[in-house]
Amino acid sequence: MQLNNNVTEFTMLGLTQNPIRKKIVFVTFLLLYLGTLLGNLLIIITIKTSPALGNPMYFFLFHLSLSDTHFSTCIAPRMIADALLKNASISFNECMTQVFTSHFFGCLEIFTLVLMAVGLYVAIFCGVLVAVAWVGSCVHSSAQILLALSLPFCGPNVIDHYFHDLQPLLKLACTDTYVINLLFVSNSGAIYTVSFVMLMFSYIVILHSLRNHSTDSRKKALSTCVSHIIVVILFFCPCIFMYTRPATTFSMDKMIAVFYTIGTPLFNPLIYTLRNAEVKNAMRMLWSKQLVSDDKR
Repeated sequence: MQLNNNVTEFTMLGLTQNPIRKKIVFVTFLLLYLGTLLGNLLIIITIKTSPALGNPMYFFLFHLSLSDTHFSTCIAPRMIADALLKNASISFNECMTQVFTSHFFGCLEIFTLVLMAVGLYVAIFCGVLVAVAWVGSCVHSSAQILLALSLPFCGPNVIDHYFHDLQPLLKLACTDTYVINLLFVSNSGAIYTVSFVMLMFSYIVILHSLRNHSTDSRKKALSTCVSHIIVVILFFCPCIFMYTRPATTFSMDKMIAVFYTIGTPLFNPLIYTLRNAEVKNAMRMLWSKQLVSDDKR
């Protein structure tokens, strides 16, 4: 079937069209994005250069920070730049690229979180597990982009969102999208829901196993688990809400999407690593070595 694509670019409405609020969006999300980059790059450099952080947990944390950095970069810079423009437009090809990359790195983050919860006892297979996560993410995002490319667009071309995803595009397609939306929900919705259930089950098992530990060990492990569970809920609950329902939109969709596209990549370094004593010690050692190196010069 030949697609009737008369649309060569899309206009993005972003989070708001109010000039004052757009300036607030620009400043706020620029600071959040810079914080995300700083936190995640600091984690990446620390884990990569510190021999003490060589166990499976930090191997997965490295890849989590890597996926967070790319996931945020797929969305935030364009959103920040658009906040300065009166009419923000993006080409069809750029739109499809963002659909693919955002789903690829978003899915990679999901798989990495699952691996962190269930893969700590199989250290020998860490590299294989991460490779499977990258391949799985590629398969998922390829399915999403194929669905997007199968849509015919003949106008209008205004997207009421701040980044490109399949759901906003379904509203603009000049064809019946029931089957495509069903495939979309069965793909993305299943990944988010099954992964969330697996993660929560793993944390329940961990919390249950703490009964036989000392009081201090329980408090420390409980604090860590609660922090992890909060991040998982903040990421997965908005995703499940967005990707497991029919092709309908609500006024709060854009704000809900902020939680998993902007918030999670920012919070992950704080929750998973910067509260970790071993990582903080490794950062201090890395910083001390850098100061010594600068002094020698």
